[in-house]
Amino acid sequence: MPAHETRFSRRALLRAGFAGAGALATSAILSSCSIEGTIAEQAQTKTNWAKYWREHRKTGTLNFANWPLYIDSEKGKSKSLELFTASTGIRVDYQAVIQDNATFYATVSPELRAHEATGYDIVVMTNGWELTEMIQNGFVVELDHSRLPNFAKYASSSVKSPNYDPGNKHSVVWQTGFTGIAYNSKLIDREITSFEDLLDPAFTGHVGMMSDNTELGSAALLAIGVKPADSTPADWRRAAAWLSKQRPQVTGYYDQSYIDKLENGDTWISQAWSGDVFQAQQSGFPHIKFVTPKEGQMMWHDNMMIPMQASHPVDALEWMNFYYTPKIAGIVEDWVNYVCPVPGAEQYIRGPLDDKTVANSPLVFPTDEVLSQSNEFYVYKDYDEYEEWNTVFNPIIQS
Repeated sequence: MPAHETRFSRRALLRAGFAGAGALATSAILSSCSIEGTIAEQAQTKTNWAKYWREHRKTGTLNFANWPLYIDSEKGKSKSLELFTASTGIRVDYQAVIQDNATFYATVSPELRAHEATGYDIVVMTNGWELTEMIQNGFVVELDHSRLPNFAKYASSSVKSPNYDPGNKHSVVWQTGFTGIAYNSKLIDREITSFEDLLDPAFTGHVGMMSDNTELGSAALLAIGVKPADSTPADWRRAAAWLSKQRPQVTGYYDQSYIDKLENGDTWISQAWSGDVFQAQQSGFPHIKFVTPKEGQMMWHDNMMIPMQASHPVDALEWMNFYYTPKIAGIVEDWVNYVCPVPGAEQYIRGPLDDKTVANSPLVFPTDEVLSQSNEFYVYKDYDEYEEWNTVFNPIIQS
C-alpha cells in the first residue's frame, strides 16, 4: 500500500486552491458562483422532503465523485465497493474527479443553478465556503436519517451535528483530520506544547506556517485564546497582528511541502496536519512528532453529500449507511489513514486486518481528550464575510 504517497497526494490536492495568491483566484471563482439568499430560501422551501424520499426508489446504480487516492484501492479495485455491490446489488461508478473544492464547485454549479443533474449521486466536499454555499443555496438534498441507522449507531460524536451542518441535515463525514504543530525532535531537544513555541527566537529561520489562509488564521485565533468558530472580524485582526509579530521567526508559508522541510531539517517546527505526520513516522521519520497545542487544535471534515437532481439518491443513502459500519470504515481507513469517523473500526483493523500500527495510532483513532481539544472552523455567514477573512489574512502570506 503506497501510504505515504496517498497522504501526500490527497492533502496537496485538497489545499491547492487555497495557497497564497491562489486564494485570490479562488475568490474569483466563488464570486461567479454566488447566489442571493432569497433564491436559496426559495430553493429550500420548494421541496417537501418526506414526499421526495417516498417518491424515490433504489435503482441499482451509484455515481460517486471523490478525491484521488481517497478510498481503499488495490490494482484499481476497491474491496469496500465490491462488498457494497455484493451486499446491495448496487453497481458503483466511482470517479476520482475532485481536485479541489473551489474548482469542482465551479464545475457543477451551473447545473445546480439550472436545477439540472450534475451526473453525481454523492460528492465529497470539505467544510468551508463552498460547502456552506451549497447548503445555503439549496443545492444538496436533505438526508433521510431513518435510512442511516448505522450513522446513528456507530458514528463518532465528533462528526455528529457539526457547526457547518447542524443535525447532519445535508452531510455525513467521510474522513477527518487535525491541524496542530509538528517538530523535529532531533533538532529541538525540549518539549513543544504551545503556539507560543512558534514565537521562540531560538527557532528563527526554522519555523514553517501554512499558506492556506483558513488554517493560518485559525491557528492564530487559537494562539490569542479565541475559538475560531465563535470569532469576529475584530478577532481576525488581532490574530493577524499575532502573525505579524511572528513573521521574523518564519522561514516560509508552505503548502504540502512543509512536511518535506520537516523531514530534511530545513524546518524544525511547523504547523502540520496529523495525517502527514503519521505517514512520515511510518516512512522512516519517527522523530517527527505531532503536538496538540495546549490552546487547542483545528479539526476539518470531508463530507458526503447528495446533489439536488441526483438520479440515484436512495442508492447514495445505502452507501452512506453501509460505510458507517466498523468493517467497511475499517477497510477504507486502513488504506487512507485519516481520522476515522467510526471508532469501532479500530477493533476491525486490529483484528481481522491485523494492522496494529494503524489501530494503535492516536492520529487515526484519537482519544476523547484530544477530541475535546479540537475546534471547528468559522462558518462564514455570506460571501462578503469570506472575502473579509481573505483580506485580513492574505497579506500575511504574501508579505
